[in-house]
Amino acid sequence: MQFILICYDGTDTAALDRRMAVREEHLENVRELKRTKNFLWGGAILDDREMMIGSVVLYEYPDRESLEKMLEEEPYILGKVWEKIEIKSFRLANI
Repeated sequence: MQFILICYDGTDTAALDRRMAVREEHLENVRELKRTKNFLWGGAILDDREMMIGSVVLYEYPDRESLEKMLEEEPYILGKVWEKIEIKSFRLANI
């Protein structure tokens, strides 16, 4: 089952610093999830100044419970980067 996450960073003055502090750990985690085929694609949401203010990610897991278990270890969650997360079931068009 595929899940799309739309994740918004905090809007306080330290938000970008928190993101940058754990960014490499987050990217290492994404590399591992890509290797296991749980990460399908994703990237940063940018504001008008092209500053990172969030993320959109497409994951594949057997069920929502498995996804949520993985998210318990996500560096952007542990590091309080993502302030609001929307999770929706998703089906990537296969055309």
